[in-house]
Amino acid sequence: MGRLRGGLCVYWDDPETGKRKRYQLTSRSRKDAEAEAIEVFRRETYKSSPRGATIQQIWDAYVADLGDKPTAKTMSFTGKAILPHFGAFLPEDIDKPLCQAYQRDRREAGKKQGTIWTELGHLQSALNFGKKARMIEGATPHIWRPTKPESDKRILSAKEIRALISAAHDPHIRLALILLLGTAARVGAILDLTWDRIDLDRGVINLRKDDSATRKGRAVVPMNASARAALQTASDAALSDYVIEYAGGPVKSIRKGVSNAIERAGIGHVTIHELRHTAAVHLLGAGIPIEKVSQYLGHSNVQITFKTYARFLPDQMQDAAEVLDFMNFRKAN
Repeated sequence: MGRLRGGLCVYWDDPETGKRKRYQLTSRSRKDAEAEAIEVFRRETYKSSPRGATIQQIWDAYVADLGDKPTAKTMSFTGKAILPHFGAFLPEDIDKPLCQAYQRDRREAGKKQGTIWTELGHLQSALNFGKKARMIEGATPHIWRPTKPESDKRILSAKEIRALISAAHDPHIRLALILLLGTAARVGAILDLTWDRIDLDRGVINLRKDDSATRKGRAVVPMNASARAALQTASDAALSDYVIEYAGGPVKSIRKGVSNAIERAGIGHVTIHELRHTAAVHLLGAGIPIEKVSQYLGHSNVQITFKTYARFLPDQMQDAAEVLDFMNFRKAN
């Protein structure tokens, strides 16, 4: 977006001609103009193609519609792989052989099946958007994807968790670890957390953001004793609005600090996101109902939780296995 004749305009380079296109906007406020700019871009790029919107045009419109949401950045990275293969096609041209050819190309490039599965999933998301935005006529095309690989998530034991937290020398890293493991939240939710969403009197942590800047679900969870003590100490010394702060300001990444703590703890390889999975598995292992775990994780429905963590529930089915023990003669007939 830019300025034109005392107002705002939207402009872009036509991918076919290379020429810049520019349109005056009627909106005067920046917020209204951003919404209008997306509509103009979508309408004009769609009209420019006599055959209908291509995957490239739909993808670009989707990213523009996402605005400053984190997903937009993710889609920009994925697009570097997807668009050279699919960009020139119309939605109705995409079929299973084309998707399988993409899979072969990506495998030859050394990419794992999980990466390919995710990339093609992003393509499906773009097409779903295209249908809602009326850039696609008829049914939304189905994108074939390879089988999702079985997860190899690392789950830390209680002993390893204590070793990890003890190995965090920096106060902000230690607090972040306590919150990550005590709330089962994603790292982004913890780094976004501000003191106005911490209620020490009631013992509640509100991980949600009012601006809905993320599509990932977030929960409102109670504090455990460790989290309450750590938050009380941090609150007394707070220099900013952010719970996780360093030198009086928000922290963009804790990856290096956590990696250093992992190395000092001597617990082997583990990623930050696996701390969320660790917390979820410990909840399920303690017999917490999966419906309650789903709410704790901020999942939109319990099926997501079940699909992700069902393989960690064999102990919960022990009573069912006992019913099928037909060789146990001590059981009543």
